[in-house]
Amino acid sequence: MDTPSGTIIFTTVGRTHYGFDVFSLHIASSVERRLTDGVSVNFNAQFADDNGNDIVFVSERAGSARIFRTRPGNSKPEQLPGAPESFFHDRPIITQDNTLYFISAHEQPDRHFKNWTALYSVNPNSQGKEVTRVTPPDTADFSPTVSKSGKYFAVASYGSRSWGGEFHEINTDIVVFKPSEPEKRVVVCERGGWPTWSGDSTVFFHRQADDGWWSIYQFDIPENLNLSPVEPVRVTPPGLHCFTPAAFHDRKRIAVATRRRGVNHRHIEIFHLEHKTFQAVTEPLNPSFHHYNPFVSANSEFLGYHRFRGESTQGESTVPNLESIVSPIKTLRLLRLNGSFPSSSPDGDLIALNSDFDINGGIKVARSDGSKRWTLIKDRTAFYNSWSPTERHVIYASLGPIFRPAGIAVQIARIQFSPSDLTADREEVPCEVKFLTLDNTGNNAFPSCSPDGKSVVFRSGRSGHKNLYILDAVNGESEGGEGIRRLTEGPWIDTMPCWSPTGDLIGFSSNRHDPSNDAAFGAYVVRPDGSGLRRIEIAGPEGSDEAARERVNHVSFNKDGDWIVFTANLGGITAEPVAIPNQFQPYGDLYVVKLDGTGLRRLTWNGYEDGTPTWHTVDDLGLSGLSLNGQDGDKLEGQFEEPLWITCDI
Repeated sequence: MDTPSGTIIFTTVGRTHYGFDVFSLHIASSVERRLTDGVSVNFNAQFADDNGNDIVFVSERAGSARIFRTRPGNSKPEQLPGAPESFFHDRPIITQDNTLYFISAHEQPDRHFKNWTALYSVNPNSQGKEVTRVTPPDTADFSPTVSKSGKYFAVASYGSRSWGGEFHEINTDIVVFKPSEPEKRVVVCERGGWPTWSGDSTVFFHRQADDGWWSIYQFDIPENLNLSPVEPVRVTPPGLHCFTPAAFHDRKRIAVATRRRGVNHRHIEIFHLEHKTFQAVTEPLNPSFHHYNPFVSANSEFLGYHRFRGESTQGESTVPNLESIVSPIKTLRLLRLNGSFPSSSPDGDLIALNSDFDINGGIKVARSDGSKRWTLIKDRTAFYNSWSPTERHVIYASLGPIFRPAGIAVQIARIQFSPSDLTADREEVPCEVKFLTLDNTGNNAFPSCSPDGKSVVFRSGRSGHKNLYILDAVNGESEGGEGIRRLTEGPWIDTMPCWSPTGDLIGFSSNRHDPSNDAAFGAYVVRPDGSGLRRIEIAGPEGSDEAARERVNHVSFNKDGDWIVFTANLGGITAEPVAIPNQFQPYGDLYVVKLDGTGLRRLTWNGYEDGTPTWHTVDDLGLSGLSLNGQDGDKLEGQFEEPLWITCDI
């Protein structure tokens, strides 16, 4: 088989709860208006006129990030032409000559660990709507901005370097060029992100200062662009975080997103450059919402941003249990799950999942068409599920805290319930929980059941190291050591095992090639008897620099056992992480590859962390089988976190 087929179900950290809409605020009157229509998530906008009504923005309503434009009098936004083969568009701008500029990530670089993003342009009114790459070949650009007259562009550029692995502040420089001569680029300032023009000669940007506070910096563009890079001036004070600036063209003000001590949400404020004072904008209006990425109208009268749309406004108000995502492989379907660690029932009509990893998370069961969901376990921390391939009424799971050391108590549980209790009038289903691992055996997690239903492979920290073991799936282990055997052994981390549906292999992630590095994971397979252990070469051959940098997790086999899906860091960074809600590692894209390491394909493009993928047990759910309307998902409440690495405890 040259291309994989079937359905892959996965999660995206926080994304299902965003509910973003774009708003504008008339600064003089503090009147806020919603400019987008409450469908999907809408973000990263720019004004396309002076009256604060017309915007270009990014929306994920079509299953991937596309560019749309609102027009007064139209009830629905108009989709603008982008790169037809692209599944990621970002930061759109319409210039005075009606050219649309945007960021895309559809052209693959010549090596792994290279950022894919670049600046492109298209004339929406041209007949061919031909897309032109503005960024030079072998170069990665982020966050474009255009000067007031349109004379200059600025971008945060990674240049031609390989991605360094950072994902807090990414190591971009501010580059300026004329749109008529995009190949004549000048690095005007090193180390900066999210540039914004004030007039034609001043650029503001953000960076993390040496004292730890994210701050806004300013520099003036010299008349001779070929001069050496200038030293920027810090304009916002320490004591608060300021990022994603948007400059007014009066050269007196900048709009910024802030995080302050004692304030739990990101808010938009106006910073007055002369008096060094802040003017609160969004906190008096919506104190309990996060506000992101301000933008300013050309006449300086309107300020825009995106935020959770709120529960009282019209638009989508329910988080669907399953959401269809555009796939680059026609034979492969992608579904985003409102939850983590999905596992399918033997006949594929049900999915087990974890809705959260706190004590309220537990285990839920949903129909594969997304139409109904039940609670199986509650008031108990649970993660990672494996449905018995031979028993419709049995699910294996880890009960105990997630992301903890080897000695912390986590147990493998066999959970039995009656599928006949999954009725439309019930929300909770009774179940029996049997622990298969003994007390005081450390951190036992990530169970995966064998195709015959007789054994479970899992990861345990009982030896002081996290290695793999195989357990009796019905009776568990005994005090005498029966019912369990060791599969791998060594002073490294073997984790997240997955038993192939064909039964002959177990896939897992491990840092055994570099045990001192707990961030360097590769994909491995081993036979259930412990023989044939080998690494699947994905980024490069064993011992290469590329192989040493791999972070491959969450391996899952397809039905025939000849492909795996996994998450990896091979594609670098797609969007500035400080500009989006929390992603633990915003390079977690999904990939598929054959077991011999050939056929590698990237499946997802976004600024988020995609994770916990699984191949559905049924080859094809059928596009008509997904219940997109009438799902009983969670109420959309905008519950997501700011980046956990942004702290005010400095």
